[in-house]
Amino acid sequence: MSSSNPGSPSATATSSSSASSFSSKAHSCIRALSSILSTVPSSVSSSSSLLHDPTVSSQISTLLRDPDSGSGENDLCRWLYDTFHSPDPELKLVVLRFVPIVAGIYLSRIASRKSLAGFEAILLALYAHETTARDGQPISVNVPDLTQPSIYHEAKSSVKTQATELNLAVISPTLEPHGTMRSSRRARIVGVALELYYSKISQMPVSSKLEFCEFCDIWATGIQNKPSSSSSSKQKTILLPWELLQPSLRILGHCLLGAHKSKKLYEAASMATKSLYERSLHDIDAKAILATSSLLRLEKMALDPKLNVDHTEIDMSLAL
Repeated sequence: MSSSNPGSPSATATSSSSASSFSSKAHSCIRALSSILSTVPSSVSSSSSLLHDPTVSSQISTLLRDPDSGSGENDLCRWLYDTFHSPDPELKLVVLRFVPIVAGIYLSRIASRKSLAGFEAILLALYAHETTARDGQPISVNVPDLTQPSIYHEAKSSVKTQATELNLAVISPTLEPHGTMRSSRRARIVGVALELYYSKISQMPVSSKLEFCEFCDIWATGIQNKPSSSSSSKQKTILLPWELLQPSLRILGHCLLGAHKSKKLYEAASMATKSLYERSLHDIDAKAILATSSLLRLEKMALDPKLNVDHTEIDMSLAL
């Protein structure tokens, strides 16, 4: 059975064909978007430029915030849905860039009883994509077993077992296929969309992360500041179960402790985390209190070098 070498002419031709196909898909998506937005700059000619162009992002964000947005007949929702199903991975990133505002407005409008089928279709598409990608497996991490000796400590009791069992902590349980949005599934489906967003967060523009911080604060407090105004409006706070709170805190953790240099993003993430902490105290939710207070503690440690100590390092002042 023959196979093509990565450097062979056939492999090069295949790669070139794929690139040409993705470029064609991007141009098609940009043309479709041009019929929805008032203007698309001529500089927007690729998936990457579509993701990072501030003019396009601002117009899409404004349309998504429109009081009549989110219905099943909404052209922008249909465009986001179709674009996410493109085989071009960079076009999928364009849709993920707007997950914070889609999820934020969707959850904030649940009580309004308006049709939000357009938003729901986008969120269900993200959920279905992640369900397929995980292939029935949960997302888990290996937690160190402190009953076993390590290079940093010795176990208190002698180890009698020959093999050390893995201690797996499940971050996100196995996903079940869902084709419709129900109130009992809503937090899980939106939470998975946020998990997918977090998995690509290093590729997201700062403006997208700022929108997420904004809606986290709204979810926690119910207070929404009106753009270009000093006034604010009070909304009904939404439920914040762990399925929704955990991925939110992971995203905020990146905004607080990541390698970016945006002071504005840091301040927005700090305010959102404090709001979530106060909300968890109000709800008397022990798990949420521990998680939010721990993130605030990490933020404080990152700001104060005296608290940011690596205890595995040898203090040279004690050296003989």
